Amino acid sequence: MILDNYDKAILRELQKDSSISNLDLSKMIGLSTSACLTRTKNLKELGVIKQFTTIVDEKKLGMETIAFIMVVLSPLTRETVDFFLEQINKIPQVLECYAITGNRDYLLKIVAKDMPTYKDFVIDLLMAIPGVSRVEANIVINTEKRTLSIPIDED
Repeated sequence: MILDNYDKAILRELQKDSSISNLDLSKMIGLSTSACLTRTKNLKELGVIKQFTTIVDEKKLGMETIAFIMVVLSPLTRETVDFFLEQINKIPQVLECYAITGNRDYLLKIVAKDMPTYKDFVIDLLMAIPGVSRVEANIVINTEKRTLSIPIDED
């Protein structure tokens, strides 16, 4: 897919603030409002823009614990994987789930209100999924950098 400088500028600005109006966006990148809107819609239809969203501060909502959990499945079969992913997608505390290489099968990013709630999550939800044989966790003590913006080069 080839993106020109206007497409890249649209993506850079929308990653900074997806709530920006089309009028303000068009002024920032130097396009007419109709051309800017058409390009933004095209980027969405092509799947370059997956969604417009709001990033919430989890701590301000009382979610004090963030953890990265590595999961090992056994047996590692298509059925076990499919069932695991089906269950993980139902759990709102799981923010992200990645299939990974190495000695673990999945990496999860989760949020919890506090450590007792985190413990209950692991025991009552995660370990209760058939096929989950082992979990290893790293608890976040401080977030030093957090961005969802993908670097977009200028030509």
